[in-house]
Amino acid sequence: MTSKTLRSILTCCACAVCCRVYGHSVGFGGSCFQKDILNLVYIYECNGLPEVANYWKQVIKINDYQKSRFVNRVVSSMFNTVSGKKIAVLGFAFKKDTGDTRETPAIDVCKGLLGDKAKISIYDPQVSEDQIQHDLAMNKFDWDHPIHLQPMSPTAVKEVTVTWDAYEATKGAHGVCILTEWDEFRKLDYAKIFQNMQKPAFIFDGRNVVDPEKLREIGFIVYSIGKPLDPWLKDMPAVV
Repeated sequence: MTSKTLRSILTCCACAVCCRVYGHSVGFGGSCFQKDILNLVYIYECNGLPEVANYWKQVIKINDYQKSRFVNRVVSSMFNTVSGKKIAVLGFAFKKDTGDTRETPAIDVCKGLLGDKAKISIYDPQVSEDQIQHDLAMNKFDWDHPIHLQPMSPTAVKEVTVTWDAYEATKGAHGVCILTEWDEFRKLDYAKIFQNMQKPAFIFDGRNVVDPEKLREIGFIVYSIGKPLDPWLKDMPAVV
């Protein structure tokens, strides 16, 4: 293989990954994205380009950091604890128009909130309750094991409920996390949602789905990735 051919292949691979990965969001997921990046790392290392390989390794690290930073933002914004508080999670699939949950950022976000003893109510139009409970019970990458080697779908995740309606998921919630960019989330009646939530009512938009200014007019405190901070949040650290 000539160096020109190798450069062409690597450029195409890098462009494909960048199109999938970069953008304002809580993080990327899916069964292929991380694998594709690690393939780039391997190719660069094998061809004597460790600096470039390290660059792509950092993409994986930043993706993990972005998810933990999102959780920390939720916790720190809500008076440094979500213990005993209901958090509605809108969207569990790794992207819209699919029921695929492999490596979805929602798993890490939910586990982070559960770690602080939050009570989570999840709604996703295409992901079943069994799948959600199964994902939250598994260790990282267990989904890539044969079915008979995977943990049993739990009854153990007691602080998680799954609904088939966004309004039911958000009823009585202290905060809402939008983790998948489903089109229907853009069309929800957020004034109705606000009326049925605890106050102050928080929305943490991990996919830039909603218009933060319109939601602030309703009365929400809004955190939207990549957009100016809500005045409420400006003096609060992103970590607890």
